[in-house]
Amino acid sequence: MDLRFKGLLIFAVLAISLYYCYPTYQAYREGGNPQEVSKKVNLGLDLQGGMYLDIEVLVDEAVNAVLQRTAQELEDNLIDNQVDYLRVEVVSDTQLVIELASGEKVDFNASPYDRFLVQFDQEEEDTSTTLTLQADEVTRVKESAIDQALEVIRNRIDQFGVTEPTIQKRGDNSILIQLPGLKDRDRAIKLVGTTAVLQFFLVQDYATENNFNEQTSVLKYEEEIDPVTGKVVRRIPYVLEKKPVLTGEFIRDAQVRFDPNDNQPGVGLSFDSIGADRFGKITQKNRGRRLAIVLDDKVKSAPVIREAILGGEASISGQFTIEEASDLAVTLRSGALPAPIEIREERTVGASLGEDSVRQGLTSLVIGAVVVLIFMMIYYMLSGVFANVALIFNLILVVAVLGMFEATLTLPGMAGMVLTLGMSVDANVLIFERIREEIKRAGHPRAAISEGFNKAFLTIVDANITTLFGALALLQFGRGPIKGFAVTLSIGILASMFTAIVVTRFFFQVVYLNRKQLKNISI
Repeated sequence: MDLRFKGLLIFAVLAISLYYCYPTYQAYREGGNPQEVSKKVNLGLDLQGGMYLDIEVLVDEAVNAVLQRTAQELEDNLIDNQVDYLRVEVVSDTQLVIELASGEKVDFNASPYDRFLVQFDQEEEDTSTTLTLQADEVTRVKESAIDQALEVIRNRIDQFGVTEPTIQKRGDNSILIQLPGLKDRDRAIKLVGTTAVLQFFLVQDYATENNFNEQTSVLKYEEEIDPVTGKVVRRIPYVLEKKPVLTGEFIRDAQVRFDPNDNQPGVGLSFDSIGADRFGKITQKNRGRRLAIVLDDKVKSAPVIREAILGGEASISGQFTIEEASDLAVTLRSGALPAPIEIREERTVGASLGEDSVRQGLTSLVIGAVVVLIFMMIYYMLSGVFANVALIFNLILVVAVLGMFEATLTLPGMAGMVLTLGMSVDANVLIFERIREEIKRAGHPRAAISEGFNKAFLTIVDANITTLFGALALLQFGRGPIKGFAVTLSIGILASMFTAIVVTRFFFQVVYLNRKQLKNISI
């Protein structure tokens, strides 16, 4: 490779590396991990503090929800077809029973029942039919619940604004969440754990808490919260029609809006075309009645329908702070969880612990680097200086690549950077020892330099490629901290090969090989 071309290549790589290192320097010069700075190295949970959550998705509840929806649809179809029945009831985790009145007969394999009972096995006995959800369908519902919960939680956290969160499935029903830099623990848990099932019910104003028909009605409450203590001070009962007239699945968007009358924050809803059409028909047919907006089984408000609302817009008002209204809008936009979740493990890493980790990690990195630099200068003299410059170049290159991809640096990742120092020095030591051997053997410094680099090349490539394969295996199959270690190690290996083979050789060519007469070298 031509010396001038090699010099331009090194200068270009150094300039690009410094360009991508600067955002990281800018972000951490005054401390912290500011989100608005792009193309920087982000700090992981163990370095800047944050939250770790191990949550369990209650997948059996998702299966139960399928059974309940099927039971409701069966009831609706039996009523529409004027079939007299005694009960439609979920009796176990996978079964529901239909009991018809004496003399009634229904073919559940025919239309309209066949379209939603295809995944059920039927067992008839006199006037009752037992429907059992097939095992394959149970498995599919559970797997779908996990995948959907993962996507909903990811969407919520993305809108929450946490930098570089880690959200991954573990096992059959668990999700691991790491939220680096998070300061508001309670808000995060509420945002992640809220089921966000939104329903609209017509209120039965003629019924009371103590006098209503349980077959056609359901009792739900609105809670008044003390703004100072945050405790429930009063529960207002509402008797609602048993079946919701609309659900949150038709919501297209949800945003914080302020009531023009009292300037209180609320949430404005926009329905999609189907939801807007249904909402318009509901409000047109029920003028003068109250429509209860129920979120997670609690009434948020129950305004009177004054006129038909045909624009597909609605609002949720209540005792919201701006933050609460914003979080509610996020959860509604992200969709409802398919099943409740349960937090099995929660760990909070304090910012001070993260700062200690950063300080100790940097201290170990600096001490290791200084010891290596001093040793190389003493043992290899001027050649050791070349190696030290290449070593510093190597660290700049690793940080630049991490910043370029906005990677997250963890404590194991810093360990990988320390190991990279050793790999980089090892390559230079192989070259220098080979040059020394050639000088002793032939006595010609110029030939010794060329032979030293040429003969050490294969050894360096072999050693580094072998280690790189191990790092790539960790990257492919590892999780969490192991993956962070593998990332920095892989980048460091490639950087050390470049600096040892290209950068160090460039210095030898400039200082020694350009001389007309070369009697000895400092090595």
